[in-house]
Amino acid sequence: MSSKIFSAATIGLSGAPVEVEVDVLSGGLHNFTLVGLPDVAVRESRERVSSAIKNSGFKPPHQCGRITVNLAPADLPKASPIYDVPIALGFLAATEQLNFNPQGKIFVGELALDGIIRPVNGILPITLFAKEKGYSEIFVPEENIDEAAVVQGIQVTGIKDLLSLSDHLSGRVQITSAKPITSAELFSHTETPLDMRDVKGHEHAKRALEIAAAGGHNILFNGPPGSGKTLLAKTFVSLLPKLTMSEALEVTKIYSIAGLLGQERRLIAQRPFRAPHNSASSVSLIGGGTSPRPGEISLAHRGVLFLDEFAEFPRNVIENLRQPLEDGIVTVSRAKGTLTFPADFILIAAMNPCPCGFVTDPDKACTCTPSQVARYTKKISGPILDRIDMHVEVPRIHINKLEDAKDGESSESIRDRVDRARDMQGTRFADTTTMTNAQMSTREIKTCAPLDTESEALLRSAAEKLNFSARAYHRIIKLARTIADLAGKDHVQKQHIAEAIQYRTKTE
Repeated sequence: MSSKIFSAATIGLSGAPVEVEVDVLSGGLHNFTLVGLPDVAVRESRERVSSAIKNSGFKPPHQCGRITVNLAPADLPKASPIYDVPIALGFLAATEQLNFNPQGKIFVGELALDGIIRPVNGILPITLFAKEKGYSEIFVPEENIDEAAVVQGIQVTGIKDLLSLSDHLSGRVQITSAKPITSAELFSHTETPLDMRDVKGHEHAKRALEIAAAGGHNILFNGPPGSGKTLLAKTFVSLLPKLTMSEALEVTKIYSIAGLLGQERRLIAQRPFRAPHNSASSVSLIGGGTSPRPGEISLAHRGVLFLDEFAEFPRNVIENLRQPLEDGIVTVSRAKGTLTFPADFILIAAMNPCPCGFVTDPDKACTCTPSQVARYTKKISGPILDRIDMHVEVPRIHINKLEDAKDGESSESIRDRVDRARDMQGTRFADTTTMTNAQMSTREIKTCAPLDTESEALLRSAAEKLNFSARAYHRIIKLARTIADLAGKDHVQKQHIAEAIQYRTKTE
């Protein structure tokens, strides 16, 4: 006899249907076969399922002859133990030990040998997929129930073990479904980030961060050690607009796939801040692996990627940022397939001006030779520097400013201006996929940021004297558009272009 149970797989950040077909042929020698491109974790489910069924009090597979399990579609790789539960239910249904209607239901979960159902990764994208495809109910491990309950419009049932699940499906015992979680509950537990009022001095750098937050621009801090570059970067998150529900779901899907949600977090309600160490490999930063997984740039999606000690990262790792910085996505190609992950982040990089760090410090003598300084700065290639909109010097703060008891402007006050600027961009790009000024295409620059005669003349003069590339030329216009938005101006003016030019290095 045969049976069919419905489950799902994750492809990148999307869900895909998987039909678990189980056929049992009584008599003959026992054989348990799994087909449908299973990986090692899926193939090992034969042992987990067999022990879980036996220890839950059912007739085990080794007493039932030949068993064939097909995970359809056969050309889709299966790479997770989430099929343990549907395989076990399919076997129980095929051997008539359990009778229920599987239509409209999706089952996922890993089985322990004693029948306990363990949590798995990727529950949120699977639940969203189940809702989109019209399934009425999804059964998930009890520890994943908060993650699945984020999705409105589908019944979510948490399952603890195989025996209680079979009792529920047969109608002997009723498992209570999870209550939908409201948006207010989801966004109620957020950590308080650092506040800009606690950062002493650095008014020029704070202004640059405000512009970066308003327009989604990348920024590079250059200054001696201990000048406050890291503190400025960490405080930057407090200036960014709050995540919308759609953005939060988008980010949470990435963390769900990567297995980084944990039991204490239902939803990523704050913009991510990722700060990988400078020893990070290309795979950890960009994503990949045998079965491609999201890397740090995808985990920073809709948030901030902070690369401290920028020049200490391996050059090949930094060069991998070229395409994501331009496109906001990263495509990972491996033998098992090609996947595209979102990577729309704001890059904040920080570096010292030389190996010892004091070549630009007026109070401390630099111990580096000119050739050492040149080699150090050349670790960052021109194409990467060209993709960073703002280059900001961060000098060492004098002790008098550190002891100043007066607070600076708060993050909340700055964020109000950032929100108003983002609202102007939302209106401007309402009918497009563009979200911020930094994402404008060349055509959108012409229509959304036209320059008057004076502004165009100033920019042309600067481009000729400072030898700007075409990319730098357009990025200055984008930056000026953001500065104009912060000033509440509908048109880019000469002073906006002038301020934008000062954020480009003289070596470009």
